Amino acid sequence: PEVTDALRLVRLPYHLSAVSQATANAALQHYDVLLKNVEDIKAQRDRIVDGLRDLGLDPAVSDSNFVFFGGLADSHAVWQGLLERGVLVRDVGIPHHLRVTAGTEAETTAFLTALREVLAGVPATTPGQ
Repeated sequence: PEVTDALRLVRLPYHLSAVSQATANAALQHYDVLLKNVEDIKAQRDRIVDGLRDLGLDPAVSDSNFVFFGGLADSHAVWQGLLERGVLVRDVGIPHHLRVTAGTEAETTAFLTALREVLAGVPATTPGQ
């Protein structure tokens, strides 16, 4: 009942469909799994920040599930190089900066490996080869 009341309060200024409300209720029924996922994402975010610093880049402080980072000579070329390696990051339109979302351990490893290759000028092969 308390959860439903809290969801009703949030719903007042924002429209939440019945499906959204049911999804939120289901997620809250499994909060232990949800909190574990949050901790895993935070660990990967911190790993990304450390990896970016190790590469001489400038990650912004982040408390979210993504990391905004700068220090790139040509952010579009880096974005393209990552894309060619099957890694998708966001070019937010700010010169010399990109944004990466924290995901699984494997995704973080793929991102950091691909970024090292791009920055080192290693030619891309077809993703998955």
